Amino acid sequence: MDPFESSEEHPSAHERASGGQEEFLDSTMDPFDTHMDGAGLIGELFGAGNPEKAVQMAAYMRDQFLFLGLTTPERRAITKSYFAVARRDPRPDWAFVAQCWALPHREFQYVAADYLFAVRKMLSGEDLERVRALAISKPWWDSVDSLQKSVSHIVAANPELKSVMLQWAVDESFWIRRLAIDHQLTWKHLTDEALLAKIIELNLGSTQFFINKAIGWALRDYSKSNPAWVGEFIEAHRADLSALSIREGSKYLGNTDNTAAAATT
Repeated sequence: MDPFESSEEHPSAHERASGGQEEFLDSTMDPFDTHMDGAGLIGELFGAGNPEKAVQMAAYMRDQFLFLGLTTPERRAITKSYFAVARRDPRPDWAFVAQCWALPHREFQYVAADYLFAVRKMLSGEDLERVRALAISKPWWDSVDSLQKSVSHIVAANPELKSVMLQWAVDESFWIRRLAIDHQLTWKHLTDEALLAKIIELNLGSTQFFINKAIGWALRDYSKSNPAWVGEFIEAHRADLSALSIREGSKYLGNTDNTAAAATT
């Protein structure tokens, strides 16, 4: 999740797997231009930086990363036309992604994650390991959660990769385990309950905040669609779930009005 992103509705698993509706394309776009100018995009982002905002954004992220000082709306206003071209490329530009990930300013990692989701229809099962490599490079919750939507799409489109999610659930990196736990977010009725349960069970007893938070989020999200299942799971595993996971996972339980309202979002 991008920490400088405003709240917005996320696509469903079906929309991720199918690619959703075609994005709006500017009528002035050259229909034969099918290669995104990655260098031009990077240069434009550098030129739009705001040093004052950069200091504030770095402080919010505990000064772990440099920032250009671009908010999410500002950044996406710049990337919009570039990504419209990218969606018409024949294949993902992994060189562009690698370049963005190598740059020191954190906005470029957000751009790379946004780019991958923009071209999600081109991603294949083979790209899952590439996404994993990104997740364990410069890892923090913002970059890892920004990659979650692409992982979710790849697995939804390639169900045989559910077995890989089980492998990720016991990965030595807790960031990869976090991706496994939350990869079914917003899948609603398409959620594989057995897989969700197994992945969480493999991470019970963890003292890692980011794991226990992810478990809570996964349960809370699915409770919007099946509160009975989540309630039963929490009761069956209450002794091993952290207080944080129980609190997050129980947010919509016991209030049918809130649960019904949440299920529509």
